[in-house]
Amino acid sequence: MELSKGELEALVSLLDDTDLEVKNHVREKIISLGQQIIPFLEERWESSFNPEVQKEIEEIVHDLQFSVLKERLQEWKDSEDQDLLTGLWILNTYQYPDVEYEKLHAEMHQIYFEVWTAFSNDLMPDEQVKAINGALFGTLRFSANSKNFHSPANSMLSAVLESKKGNPITLCSIYYLVAQKLGLPIYGVNLPNLFVLIYKTADTSFYINAFNKGLIFTKRDILNYLSHLKIEPRDSFFEPCSHLDIIKRSLRNLENSFEKLGEVDKVKEIKELLQILED
Repeated sequence: MELSKGELEALVSLLDDTDLEVKNHVREKIISLGQQIIPFLEERWESSFNPEVQKEIEEIVHDLQFSVLKERLQEWKDSEDQDLLTGLWILNTYQYPDVEYEKLHAEMHQIYFEVWTAFSNDLMPDEQVKAINGALFGTLRFSANSKNFHSPANSMLSAVLESKKGNPITLCSIYYLVAQKLGLPIYGVNLPNLFVLIYKTADTSFYINAFNKGLIFTKRDILNYLSHLKIEPRDSFFEPCSHLDIIKRSLRNLENSFEKLGEVDKVKEIKELLQILED
């Protein structure tokens, strides 16, 4: 049932009711109206001088946006190709709900264009990687966010594209998306405590650390790394992983960031998102 503007305003005005039962009933009623109510709620937030009402509106808007995010994530998981950029955009809307997919797509295309102009298919595999490294880490100045490694922004593609600083998985994701568009056999690899890339064909195989400006390394280096961590080697530490693995890893990073900040409610919500992907 559609409500008139007057009825909606009357509903919102009850959000500061001292009777908890009334307030909860009002919240449920507003939430039942779905995401189309968000613009109206944002208008009411701006025009309200009551901090109690503003706080209630913020929580309702967040609940509605989180509900949309969960639906999108479920659809993404059920989709055939599990497109990586779409998955990263959905994850991005947790912190930045107003960021449009088209904006991220356009920014990624611009990065691809910059790399493509410095690239040649005639190059040997290691030279191709060095050409990408030169464009991404030289010309475009992407780099590791070592100072604020655990910041939630490091898991948000829009924030990383703006600041040019990210964690291993966001930098690898940008690198991977560009490499795929160039038609290169580059994929993500899930290592313990580090996410890297692999260049893999029938006769060539080596690894790339996007967190260290695209440093090229070998399987022997991974074995040494695992030995140092006292971790038994597993096949999955040397082979390409799926887009689903990348989004799950990104969510775990985000969960870890919020844990370090003591954001208990956000940790709980990220666990909900992970559950959708793991079910």
